[in-house]
Amino acid sequence: MVDNIQYILIMKEPKYLDESFEIVTKELLKIFIQKHKDYGKGNILDTGEMGVLFRVSDKINRLKNLLANNKTPANETIDDNWLDIAVYGVIAILYRKGWFKKLRMSPKAKK
Repeated sequence: MVDNIQYILIMKEPKYLDESFEIVTKELLKIFIQKHKDYGKGNILDTGEMGVLFRVSDKINRLKNLLANNKTPANETIDDNWLDIAVYGVIAILYRKGWFKKLRMSPKAKK
């Protein structure tokens, strides 16, 4: 898997911290849309906020193992794990506000 952040930074190197934050948040949206197409809402709605927490816990434990042991991941990159954690954080907020259950993906995201 291509390191998503590194690929974006090659395309446009930010001059400012807020620009870099915007680049990463755009990548989070892209990841959310891609994964939502694969998973739908069921995996979150079935287990709720605690399910999101367990998924984040899995990602954190993977990162701890990789970083503490200076390992190179066989599958997802370390950056991919951080991005997944961030996406799960946003999903948790959407869930808490009731938006994750109530709202649908926009037609442009379905393409």
